Formats: sequence, C-alpha cells, structure tokens
Amino acid sequence: MNRNDLERLSKEQLVELVLKLQRPAKTSRTSSQPPSSDKKERRQNAKPGGAKPGHKGHFRALADNPDETVAHRPVSCPAYQGDLDAGLAGEVIGEYDEIDLPPITPFIRRHLRLAVTCPHCRSLVEADLPSPAIGSPFGPRLHGLGRPFRHCLSPG
Repeated sequence: MNRNDLERLSKEQLVELVLKLQRPAKTSRTSSQPPSSDKKERRQNAKPGGAKPGHKGHFRALADNPDETVAHRPVSCPAYQGDLDAGLAGEVIGEYDEIDLPPITPFIRRHLRLAVTCPHCRSLVEADLPSPAIGSPFGPRLHGLGRPFRHCLSPG
C-alpha cells in the first residue's frame, strides 16, 4: 500500500489499519493455534549445529589385521574424459573397514565303521554302530536349535 492509497482511506479505515498493525501476532498463547504453528525465534539467533572448529572427531579404530583388502581406484578421468590405465600408481586417500560375520557352515564329522580280522581266530570283527548311524545324524548343538538345517548339508 503506497501513500496515495493511504490518503484515500476514511478515518475509520485508518483507525482499523493502525489497530491491526499494533495487534500482536497470533501464537498458541494468544489464540487456539497449536504450539507447532509458532515461529521458532530462537533458531534465527542460534549457533549452527555440528562440530565446532578445532574439535577432534571420534572414529572407530581400524582393525590391525584385516582378512581382506580391496583397493578401489578410479577408472576414468572426468577432466580428460578418458580411461585411466590400471597400472598407474595409486595413493591411499582413505581407509574404511567393513565388519561382518563369516558365513556359518556346518561342521560335519564322518564316522567310519571298521571291521578287522582277528589275528588269532581269523574271524571278522565289526565295530559297534556309532550313534549317528542309529539315530539322527544331527548333533546336540543342531538339535538345540529346534529344527535341523538340512539345506546347510547339501553339497555346493
């Protein structure tokens, strides 16, 4: 609204405009608005979040003896827009550990039932049947899981 518009207003309209300008803004304290609609005045004057200059960060220490090391090298140059030779010397600019559990594989114990010939009477003597040949082939730890993992025992 410019000066000409203000000069054309009636006395009542000017009084109403002045009162409107003097009225405080509606907040959750002065109206039925929810508190989430209030402006966050503190944010404008607040310090920026994050680490402050000079703060030493906290990082997980790298493992002393990794099981495997994988080198990631660039394959092309964005400026030259050409491929880079894989034999170029590389410089380590960052190291990161990926930590995972090794795959769990079943421990399979083969039981051999032997027969021997008695050197005195020449009869063939057979060993007793081992427990896996009589009952379940699954050991006590695998039984403790509640169900056998047959898919773990398949070849491949």
